Formats: sequence, C-alpha cells, structure tokens
Amino acid sequence: MTDREEPSNRWVWVIVQSAGGQEQFLGQVDAEVNISFIPAFPEKDAALMGLGRLARGKGMTYEAQAIRLDDLKSRAGQNGFGVFILDGDGRIVERH
Repeated sequence: MTDREEPSNRWVWVIVQSAGGQEQFLGQVDAEVNISFIPAFPEKDAALMGLGRLARGKGMTYEAQAIRLDDLKSRAGQNGFGVFILDGDGRIVERH
C-alpha cells in the first residue's frame, strides 16, 4: 500500500467458493454473537493458510481471489455481511 492509497481502496484476498458454475464469497457466521462476515486477508498466502480454518461446505471448490476492500465492503453490506480482515492464523486484525 502506498502512502497516498486510501485503506479502503487497497486490495485484499478473499476465498471464493463455487459449485456448478455459481461463485460466491465464502462467508462465515459466528453464532455466539450472531454476526455474519466475509473473511478477507492482506496477502494471498495468508488467505490460503486461513482457508483451512474456515467452515466450508462439501462438494465446493475454493480459490483465493483479490478484490478491492471498498468493493468487498459494498457487496458484503448489500447481503447483510460485515468484512473481517484476518491474518493467516485466523485472528481478526480489522473489522469493517
């Protein structure tokens, strides 16, 4: 990220799940606090490491894809999700 780049315009990595040609972001639900969120990661390697810690469905394929954070926040919000930036160990480093 450059000094002039706004944090919301930076790129993050998300996990995209697909089955039968339909793609969507891999969302997560924390039932204890009733929060639905899209996990995002600052680097591709962190996303790939974090994938093993996320709840996944059977019969789906998963891949890491880059997206601008502001676009992700907009799409997530339209569907009732927040965005959490996680590190490769699954710890939350930012909430949006």
